[in-house]
Amino acid sequence: MSGLTAPSPGPQTVRARVVVTGRVQGVFFRDTCREQARRERVGGWVRNRGDGSVEAEFEGPAAAVDRLVAWCHAGPPRADVEAVEVTMVPTCGDQRFRIR
Repeated sequence: MSGLTAPSPGPQTVRARVVVTGRVQGVFFRDTCREQARRERVGGWVRNRGDGSVEAEFEGPAAAVDRLVAWCHAGPPRADVEAVEVTMVPTCGDQRFRIR
């Protein structure tokens, strides 16, 4: 065997869809979520839903996505999160995070 080693794999890229229920609209949830996602360098989107919940998708390194999902359980200071539903979905290459 030569002295070469295989490159170590980078962090696994994952994508999670979250639906957050409770008092989560009108409390700067989307804007604060976008700030958190940009801080973590995660792509995806966040939007208000007609039923009063907030839906988001986060794509990036598994650890960063996990931190964003954990953040959703509390949300911004004025939010009152009742539940967070998380579903893993296929990645699609999102590198920017936006509010829909």
